[in-house]
Amino acid sequence: MSAEAQSGLTRRPRALARNTGIYLVTDTTQCGDRGVAAVAAAAVAGGVRTVQVREKHASAADFYALVLAVADAVGNRALVLVDDRVDLYLAARAAGARVHGVHVGQSDLPVSSVRSLVGPDAVVGLTANTPAHLDAVRALAPGTVDYLGAGVIHPTSTKPDHPAPLGVDGFRAFASAAPVPTVAIGGIGLSDLRGLRAAGASGAAVVSAICTAADPRRSAEELVAAWEG
Repeated sequence: MSAEAQSGLTRRPRALARNTGIYLVTDTTQCGDRGVAAVAAAAVAGGVRTVQVREKHASAADFYALVLAVADAVGNRALVLVDDRVDLYLAARAAGARVHGVHVGQSDLPVSSVRSLVGPDAVVGLTANTPAHLDAVRALAPGTVDYLGAGVIHPTSTKPDHPAPLGVDGFRAFASAAPVPTVAIGGIGLSDLRGLRAAGASGAAVVSAICTAADPRRSAEELVAAWEG
């Protein structure tokens, strides 16, 4: 049996996406000269099992190249999701890259259309922040969305247009009402992880905590240990 088959990533990515633990969202600027692919590989070596490749300002060609580079660097050790760009996910998948799905926002393609495009086996995550968003998810066909990303937990410079912070208590109320597993995001640090897991988070997405760390692998190890502890 191949290492990839043993990992389960090709056989059950959607199941893995519903219990994500520490989840890296990449940021080209914060990764700096080390590069996104190298930081992602270090994070995965430290125990991160989901990497969302996010790039808000690059051309389609550069974003596509970045997705391929991250997928190659991560190999079969983690889920690789593409932020927003369903077309780039499909192109990377067609090229044979190990990519497993997409994460889309409220202003992107309707999530039901996303599911139709990516097929039944791909991971689909959706940003959601309000009761109205939850109502819309409940109205979808079962299996359309695998997980929600909810936040921000704290104010964060990585998303300057973020909604009002939820805090841990606000996240608890949101996650308890959500019909699918919910990942917390936004300004999350080590001290938040125990409370977020107790509040019902299926995972915690981080950007700066890994991308700006002097040692991304060590930072990932500490975050994973705090989450699992």
